[in-house]
Amino acid sequence: MTELMTSLTGVFENIWLYGASFLLVLSLLVFVHEWGHYIVARMCGVRVEVFSIGFGKELFGRTDKNGTRWKFSLIPLGGYVKMFGDTDPASAGRADLVSKDGEKPRKFTAAERKVAFFSQSVAKRSAIVFAGPAINFLFAILILGVLYVSYGKPETPAIITAVGVESAAEKAGFEPHDKVLEINGKKVYQFNDIQRTVTINLDDKMTFLVDRDGREMIIDVSPERREVTDRFGFTHDRGFLGVLGPGNGIDISALEAVNGRTLPEDEAARRQRVSNLLGREFTIGLKGDADKNEFRVAPTRERNSAFNDPDSPYYNALVLNQGSVETVREFGVVGASVEAVKRTYQITTDSLYALWQIITGTRAATELGGIIRIGAIAGDMASQGFIALVTFAALLSINLGLINLFPIPLLDGGHLMFYGIEAAKGSPVSERVQDYAFRFGLVVLVGLMAFTNINDVFQLFK
Repeated sequence: MTELMTSLTGVFENIWLYGASFLLVLSLLVFVHEWGHYIVARMCGVRVEVFSIGFGKELFGRTDKNGTRWKFSLIPLGGYVKMFGDTDPASAGRADLVSKDGEKPRKFTAAERKVAFFSQSVAKRSAIVFAGPAINFLFAILILGVLYVSYGKPETPAIITAVGVESAAEKAGFEPHDKVLEINGKKVYQFNDIQRTVTINLDDKMTFLVDRDGREMIIDVSPERREVTDRFGFTHDRGFLGVLGPGNGIDISALEAVNGRTLPEDEAARRQRVSNLLGREFTIGLKGDADKNEFRVAPTRERNSAFNDPDSPYYNALVLNQGSVETVREFGVVGASVEAVKRTYQITTDSLYALWQIITGTRAATELGGIIRIGAIAGDMASQGFIALVTFAALLSINLGLINLFPIPLLDGGHLMFYGIEAAKGSPVSERVQDYAFRFGLVVLVGLMAFTNINDVFQLFK
């Protein structure tokens, strides 16, 4: 009971940060997604009856001169655009008759058919449906591009400065100061590329091309697969290589042992012990390391010239890297746009690969997160600052667009699947088949939402 109360306290003490951040980001992305449908529908001459942020009872709204009701609804976990001629917001059915209060139902007039969604060509309907996911990707590119132009892109060199003793990296033959050039034939530009690729590949065999003292060599390695638990209690499988990248330095107060020997408490003695080893390879153990890992390092005397200088910011800081730690890459508008497109493509392919791992059983389905997990991440990003929250919004926008393209009835991808069949056979899929398909899609989506959110609750209070 004590652990449960502690967990509840940890969640609810930040409920406003997490909840507000999540709803702000989600509402923005839903608006962007639905605006994509709306604007292309208007361009195609389709009348839009409702543009809603949220579901359920309307809280407030207004009707514009084109007859569209713009509103905020009670349940702020999504939204929809309802077009003229649809029987529901998901465009899962069409109305054959117009029915108004106090009037007998009548058939559509020619003018009404002209602005009804269902009477449009396959190409126009496909464009309207595709516009929602497409604008989510474009919005992510815009966000990332603006960040790159405004702040640049921090990049840490793809250099290994420490190798874990008995780690997968050491067993494969990595050495301190190896520069990684390629992984599985793909270019590597920064240390984050190594972390990202190893993390998502789990324990699959990988081929590294490294530069060691000007000589290129191939190293094959299978990372160690570990289950990690974040501070909220959510578990994830990750690939671990057992290496450290360039950093500003490790304060000697964070060191527990050197070459397997515990360091003395006296600062001067600790500094002398470390200083004597500069210019050679030795091992270090870090305090607070639950796995009691040791790392092989080879810090140079040149990079640690200020180690014993009390007036230097690097006093008592053991610098492991030989060269620069981090650079900020600056972009013009064109360069930032290109880089944003590359980053969006990278996130998309990584997400698809992780999903494929879940489908094939390589990765546990419990890694799928629901509203609680997304809210926790949003709150975490908000606590780290504006840039972190905006970056998270770009990531979530990409995933929202990607999920909506899956060929599941009720999702945009399901509609596009039916339109593709219609274009191929020259006639629409029968309404009966579509009705059963949409019912099946509803069951799948409700079941998936239930699973992910129950899983979040279970892991949160486990």
